[in-house]
Amino acid sequence: MFEGPVQDLIDAFRRLPGIGTKSAQRLAFWLLKAPAEEAHGLADAIVAAKEKVAICRRCYNVSEGELCNFCRDAKRDPSLVCVVEEPGDIIAVERTQEFRGMYHVLGGHISPMDGIGPDDLRIKDLVVRLGEGEIKEVIVCTNPTVEGEATAVYLGTLIKPLGVRVTRIASGLPVGGDLEYADEVTLGRALEGRREL
Repeated sequence: MFEGPVQDLIDAFRRLPGIGTKSAQRLAFWLLKAPAEEAHGLADAIVAAKEKVAICRRCYNVSEGELCNFCRDAKRDPSLVCVVEEPGDIIAVERTQEFRGMYHVLGGHISPMDGIGPDDLRIKDLVVRLGEGEIKEVIVCTNPTVEGEATAVYLGTLIKPLGVRVTRIASGLPVGGDLEYADEVTLGRALEGRREL
């Protein structure tokens, strides 16, 4: 619809996940109106991320070196590992300020409909880590979706025979939620995950 570089910029933004045509146009025109140093700053940040960001050799989080900042932190508990689907999930767990263990990033979830099986994830690498004997508990922190649940069940079935404790994060009603509007699965999980007061 637009000429040359403008359309190229819109097309580049459209290739980003979750960005449709209108959002891509808004981003492109915002960038065109922005001061040149802001546009160059964005371009430099993208180039630096592609050149400098690596994958942690232990947990598969994003990192600037061989190990990410969590794997390098000697104050974290190496006997406790939280398994997440993607690196972004680590930030959500860290925001709680309740977890001081290590992480393992699977790189997705089991999804037969999308042709993603256990061998397509970093599950074998997790089993190798468990074989080192330092890990005593694995907290499965996959998303509360059908695929996330399937992944959690698979991991539980695989890890329990190894003698390592496997737990799943609780799911249920959000704070401020209303029982009247909760679906039966969510309410059932909230009842299952109840705790002493």
